[in-house]
Amino acid sequence: MADVAVLTDSCASIPEYLMEHLHIRTVAYYIHRGQEVLRDLVTIQRDEFLRWLTTARYLPTTASPGPGDYFDAFKQLASEGKKEIISLQMSAKISGGFQAATMAQNMMQDEFPDVRIEVLDTQNAALCQGWMVIEAARGALAGLSLDRLAGTVKKMIPMSRMIQTADTLKYLYMGGRIGKAQELLGSVLNIKPLIGLEDGVIVPLGRVRSRGQAYQQMADMVAEAVGKGKAKIAYVHAGAQREVERLRDLVETKVDVVESLIGELSPALAVHTGPGMAGLCYYVVED
Repeated sequence: MADVAVLTDSCASIPEYLMEHLHIRTVAYYIHRGQEVLRDLVTIQRDEFLRWLTTARYLPTTASPGPGDYFDAFKQLASEGKKEIISLQMSAKISGGFQAATMAQNMMQDEFPDVRIEVLDTQNAALCQGWMVIEAARGALAGLSLDRLAGTVKKMIPMSRMIQTADTLKYLYMGGRIGKAQELLGSVLNIKPLIGLEDGVIVPLGRVRSRGQAYQQMADMVAEAVGKGKAKIAYVHAGAQREVERLRDLVETKVDVVESLIGELSPALAVHTGPGMAGLCYYVVED
């Protein structure tokens, strides 16, 4: 068992088998669907939510966990004997999770002064955030110190990149998360937008006329960024398993991938992408 506990939120969208194997703890986001208050991946699961979303006449809203949610998670880990915790949150520019976890960290200092907590803004989302959590958890299981784990995450922040495409940006727009990709909203019908995250904000990366062209451009972008180096890639989707398999097959003819996985967005993120999103989160592995 690792000496340092690793905590993140449900939007990291890490596959369940890795969560269990690496002893990663999560705090669930909230989804407000009319009068219903759902907990991400606790009281609502991916398949059920996406089936509903395809027929929905209104878009649910989402909310980050509050300070009390993170405080309860920190207290639970402390009660299990953990003296050090690293907590990795989604970009503070698109979510309040980092601020809430920081408040909970301060609350813990009064009640559990002997527990050291490091709260980090990953400046990323989905499986870009997830990669940092995965590598931190692996380091924790290997016995690395809290400082070493924090250092690893901080090095990964500027190296981690997300590229995704979907048939529409309406979900992102309606959810208020469109960021600098607003300019793509005026695209004509049948244009597939490419978006990413830079400095924690959603940005436009281009537009093409078909899914196939989108995947080709995504593969070319990753190949150019990685060059002759190596990468770890998480292929991420919202109800589009076959699409990310197409993307994976194309990317891995161009890039030296030392580790890959496929993950599906949690419902709280799928609210903003809509069904059918396919993309990838990658970082260049240093020798």
